[in-house]
Amino acid sequence: MRAEKSLEETSNAMLATIDEVKTKPFTEEEVNRAKMQWLKSVELMMSNSQQTALQLTEWQGMGDWRMLFLHRDRVRQVTREQIQQAAEKYFVASNRTVGRFVPDKNPVRAVIPETPDVATILKDYRGDTSIAKGEEFDASPENIDRLTQQVDLAGGLKLSLLPKKTRGARVTAQIDLRFGDESSLKGLSPRAAMAGQLLMRGTTRHTRQQIRDEFDRLKAQVSVSGGSTGAVASIQTTREHLPAVLALVTEILREPAFPETEFTQLKQQYLAGYENQKSDPQSLASLRLQRHLRPAPRGDVRYIPTLQERIEETTAVTLEQAKAFHHDFYGASDGEVVMIGDFDPEAVQKQIADLLGGWKSPKPHARIVRTFRPVAPLVEAIEAPDKANANWMAALPLQMNDAHADYPALVLSNYILGSGMNSRLFQRVRGKEGLSYGVGSQFSAPVQDDDARFSASAICAPENAPKVEAVFKDELRTILAQGFSAAEVDAAKKSWLQARKVSRAQDGELAGRLLSHRYWGRTMTYDIELETKVAALTPQALQAAMKKHLDLNKLTIVRAGDFKKANVTWPASTVTGTQ
Repeated sequence: MRAEKSLEETSNAMLATIDEVKTKPFTEEEVNRAKMQWLKSVELMMSNSQQTALQLTEWQGMGDWRMLFLHRDRVRQVTREQIQQAAEKYFVASNRTVGRFVPDKNPVRAVIPETPDVATILKDYRGDTSIAKGEEFDASPENIDRLTQQVDLAGGLKLSLLPKKTRGARVTAQIDLRFGDESSLKGLSPRAAMAGQLLMRGTTRHTRQQIRDEFDRLKAQVSVSGGSTGAVASIQTTREHLPAVLALVTEILREPAFPETEFTQLKQQYLAGYENQKSDPQSLASLRLQRHLRPAPRGDVRYIPTLQERIEETTAVTLEQAKAFHHDFYGASDGEVVMIGDFDPEAVQKQIADLLGGWKSPKPHARIVRTFRPVAPLVEAIEAPDKANANWMAALPLQMNDAHADYPALVLSNYILGSGMNSRLFQRVRGKEGLSYGVGSQFSAPVQDDDARFSASAICAPENAPKVEAVFKDELRTILAQGFSAAEVDAAKKSWLQARKVSRAQDGELAGRLLSHRYWGRTMTYDIELETKVAALTPQALQAAMKKHLDLNKLTIVRAGDFKKANVTWPASTVTGTQ
């Protein structure tokens, strides 16, 4: 809640809604909606082998794995009257916990019936019809390239279609639309954010609730959002429902209604979030780091505003401005569509051409260039009172892209240093020293431009922040001086290559990779070349790349937490108040 809002009033409203169960019975529409939503989630779960195994384990722990299917069948058959009776029986005030629990002197307790005999209720049970089985897919880069069909539509969209048999006839898709350029987008970021977040809150033909209901009916998981330079739609559904889902997603992108009530609600959510971030150590440290490393003039699409500026800009945005941004920028003249799974490529190509092919972008698109800018290192501590956790962050801008000769070596070096539970930082900072709850490092480099970055972060108790910083520097100095062992490098290669293989087998992750490759004009040959280079790396090559590019003296370091309360002393010149 925002500070000026009444938490008590909200709590009372929530409790009053629950208490209305007896005076405002559930409707058939509400019951059907809830059943459809729940059954959709079960069906999507059944198309995911990992989730199915986990759920079966849970039900086996409750007596028998077949209970999952019996429970599903019972949900299908339950009536509104049965649901109403159960709600009135169990949703009683004395059986409720709301932060503080003050029991009534004479409480009415819900009596839970005895557990039935599982063997008896399952004796004559027969399961549902089986779902479609997927094929044993070869997720090698060569096979992915061989099967992926690339099509350029006349309107400008680029399609990458990878048909294959999947469990439950599942289809995963992503649509990326790109619009605007550095000049036309100047000063419009707040309007773009509001417009993009309102897309799924109602169209000219469907309300927000109707959109949800329709996706539930179509057994689809969909998200659609937009920002300053583009809009993204992520889709997971089945072959049967794919055409209807694509039609509704297109409606969301092209025909948003921008309801005033939704706009007002969204603005309040944004403002509440920004005000909460004013005292959140992670938000404060991350924002300070980003603003220092990537300076830009205010109004520039690359500018990173302060929290106060975000509050002011969000407050000033009007509904008409959000509508105008959509009208002036949204279109499908530039973008990519990736689809993986069980679908008819010809039918999909035709439908996307019909839905989006003629939607012209009002303004031309040009990629926002992000150029390396050297910045003086910053060391700063931000006070965030009354917070139990502190955040420690460090970063170093690097001038390179992923075509640089040292890129593979830095990728693997970072993997050993700070990726996962077996990394140097995790084993030292958390495992051996016990100083943090989480710790790791990251390295990223663009495809074009040259604005790369190495960074590290840790979540810890405020009193441990100085020790975390000292141990990080010590570990990095040791690596720069001594390098990695041959056994360490060999193990990391195997793990990294295996992770890449697993990633390609996940349709959601593969869709993102194919979309990126399509945008940059690449194929999976790039993945083969990168993995070949990583496999050939030596410990000496890793150490040489680290020594060449990572300089501890150039690190920007930001810490945020309640250091006063923890009696942590930082140099006075580096301490600031909340941002």
